[in-house]
Amino acid sequence: MVSAAKFLPFDLAHNRVAYALSNKREDYGMSEGSLAFNPDFDPDGNEGGVDTNLLPWLPLSGVTAFSIKPLRASMESGMFSIIIRLEQGASLERLLCLSGMDLLVLSGALTYSDSTGETKLEPGVWGYLAANTCIEHLQATEDAELLVNCYGAFALLTADNQVQRLVTSADIRQVALQAGIAMVPNTLAECMAPRKSYEGEGTPLAIAGANSGHLINGVMDATSGDFQHPYFVDCRSVPWVVNPDLPDIGLKVLRVSQETGFISVMVRHNGVAAPHNHLGGADFLVLQGALGVRAGPPEGYGPGTWFYEPAGARHDATQRVSDEDLIYTANIYGPLTFDSGVGTPIVAVVSWVEYVALAEAGGAKLVPNTFSNDASLLAWAPVGS
Repeated sequence: MVSAAKFLPFDLAHNRVAYALSNKREDYGMSEGSLAFNPDFDPDGNEGGVDTNLLPWLPLSGVTAFSIKPLRASMESGMFSIIIRLEQGASLERLLCLSGMDLLVLSGALTYSDSTGETKLEPGVWGYLAANTCIEHLQATEDAELLVNCYGAFALLTADNQVQRLVTSADIRQVALQAGIAMVPNTLAECMAPRKSYEGEGTPLAIAGANSGHLINGVMDATSGDFQHPYFVDCRSVPWVVNPDLPDIGLKVLRVSQETGFISVMVRHNGVAAPHNHLGGADFLVLQGALGVRAGPPEGYGPGTWFYEPAGARHDATQRVSDEDLIYTANIYGPLTFDSGVGTPIVAVVSWVEYVALAEAGGAKLVPNTFSNDASLLAWAPVGS
């Protein structure tokens, strides 16, 4: 058991991550092992991913505040990932997170109101809401689009705490199936199966056609500089953690869960990742530049491409394939193991422990995992009370 007092020293943690992100091997051939772990899902498509700009905005039955682009829905864990769009003036009232939820404002502007007051959410604001958090009021002051990862269902409540609508991963999957959208695979077995591309008409994201690194790299204005809220962080204010020996790799560590081992980071990735295995799943959204992966096109995948890597996935090379900085979001749901090639010994294991050490050394204040003193937490009793 690893206690908080026994985190690896920063130098060791940094060395492990440094190796993982920067090992520039020349031999990235497609071995049998690599092919087994990384099937070609679609010769001209995304390896475990989807270009969200090609998807339509779809209504969600019983929900009038927003429309969605469905990305992934797990029938095993209940997790799902969507992009939501609120038109100007639309508002969410009393949304109860039955499990955790993280979100990133991609475009537009919103106001978030709770017992502490009113907070303006602008592009580049990232947030985590723990289980049992109730969003009292979220209103779009401009047309707004958000990337949302739900760790389980959420409920829309009436003023007297009655469930008006329960939204689960099954609902998201049903919306996708009815629209003819093949969801991103959840497992390696699903990855082996053919996946038909969506053939309907899509609507690009508001950020489409231009790189969106400004969401986390831009200069904060006066309003953003004063931004403080326990649930949210302005990504522009989070420092890049950079190893002086590896100036082409940067991390913004946003959240680390010592309970689940889940981490949320922003990555500036201008090196080549060494061969590695995902012991847990991971999802990514490209914001700037082009991400090159095996089985993908030579030009890589640009802004708006969302990926999910299932547990057990292996990659021999992940790298930048454009002249611009490669910047993407990342939720990593388990450790990564690194080696020098198929059949070689593991040389590094990178888990939540290393990311905590990196954040502490870089002076990054992590978004809390629980909010025990927050009055908006709803002790909800469905029976009695």
